[in-house]
Amino acid sequence: MRLVFAGTPEFAARALEALIAAGHDIPLVLTQPDRPAGRGMKLAMSPVKALALRHGLAVEQPANLKTEEARRPIAEAGADCMIVAAYGLILPQAALDLPRLGCVNLHASLLPRWRGAAPIQRAIEAGDAETGITLMQMDAGLDTGAMLRRAPLPILATDTAASLHDRLAELAAAEIVRLLPQLEAARPEPQNDALATYAAKLKKEEGLLDWRQPADALARRIRAFDPFPGCHALLAGQPLKVWRAEAVAATGAPGQVLAVERESFTVACGAGALRITEVQKAGGKRLPAAAFLAGNTLAPGCQLR
Repeated sequence: MRLVFAGTPEFAARALEALIAAGHDIPLVLTQPDRPAGRGMKLAMSPVKALALRHGLAVEQPANLKTEEARRPIAEAGADCMIVAAYGLILPQAALDLPRLGCVNLHASLLPRWRGAAPIQRAIEAGDAETGITLMQMDAGLDTGAMLRRAPLPILATDTAASLHDRLAELAAAEIVRLLPQLEAARPEPQNDALATYAAKLKKEEGLLDWRQPADALARRIRAFDPFPGCHALLAGQPLKVWRAEAVAATGAPGQVLAVERESFTVACGAGALRITEVQKAGGKRLPAAAFLAGNTLAPGCQLR
């Protein structure tokens, strides 16, 4: 098929790579403008742009698609369909109407559950047993379009947002390649809006651990917020990021260190406790708890806030 592709991060780049490998004609790639990144805050291109340029594909980076001028490259591409994956810009109806078969979105959840910006993280945080990929015919709503294909994926007990992202990205790439030969004959299934949930964008302040919560809820949040924004507590007034922990059976005042062992330390929660095995001090690197404990004094009775 003749396709326009719109996407920005690594999740989208994997889908684009699969479409290129499948032999589709891609006259245009849309991605977000280059952004400052890294310690030097130098302008960096998105993973999608980098991949497109390596394959000699034309790239456009509009700030938005509100004007006819901004939409002109899409119209001139004469595409059968536009594939959209984590693009990050709202597509107005005038843009959705340009490709002959409309626009198909790759969404990282089993819609209508977890519409919105952070479906991977919210699924882990909520304790869902599975998530998946939904390929949806886009409309002007927020992830409200009729579903063309759904593919489930189990959430493992060890999954972080990073590991689940990578597995979902591979699934999405495979599913869009499978769908396209059947697209014209597909019968989209409307979503049941009554079952919809919303995956709100992550905020850094959500990363502060509230030790009054149950240990299993905090353990899920730690996995869900890895790598961004990360979860942290205050130890002696200084931030300490917690990257790996598991819920264990123990009791004590919330935030109190109950035990310090060679490779971990245990902190009481509202119900149960967290056995913490990987941390990071401000300005430092992620460390196994054993390395952290070797250079820092921590004893039972210490209080984390």
